[in-house]
Amino acid sequence: MDDDEARARLLDAADALFYTHGVQAVGMDRIRAESQVPLKRLYRIFPAKEALVAAYLDRHDQRWTAGLRRHVAAAHGDPREQVLAVFDWLAEWFGEPAFRGCAFLNALGELGDTPAAVNDVARRHKAELQRVLNELAAAAGVPDALGAQLMILVEGATAVAALAPGPAPAHRARAMADTLLEHAVR
Repeated sequence: MDDDEARARLLDAADALFYTHGVQAVGMDRIRAESQVPLKRLYRIFPAKEALVAAYLDRHDQRWTAGLRRHVAAAHGDPREQVLAVFDWLAEWFGEPAFRGCAFLNALGELGDTPAAVNDVARRHKAELQRVLNELAAAAGVPDALGAQLMILVEGATAVAALAPGPAPAHRARAMADTLLEHAVR
């Protein structure tokens, strides 16, 4: 096994374990056992747990954001429908059996803002999400403020769904976004 394969295995294990059980509850020995990567190699690739957590979140961000963008792009090209497609995508995500809320807020909630690398990845993720929402709002021809309002709807729906998993919070947030769009166009 080369370092690229070992890194991928470690990140796969971190993704499954950190997201399901939490960052604090999962030690490096458990990551090593799950990934089948020797401890010496694990620490050569990720010298500290903070580095592994930041890399896990960075990869999670790339996958999550790419999935959202793909889903929105497939929404028949109508800018208003693309905005609403964000909430359809959230409904699918919230309905997944493994859904545990926002990985970034979960990590920050556990670790606080002391691990700078983790905090940086979480902030970049939220900034990228805001950028996506702002782009969608602009394409729909609505005021800039709507992007920030959509962000609150996305984050609020995600927090509610973390407590009561299922698509209902996304459906309610979609209805609110539809109302915001309707009023913004007038």
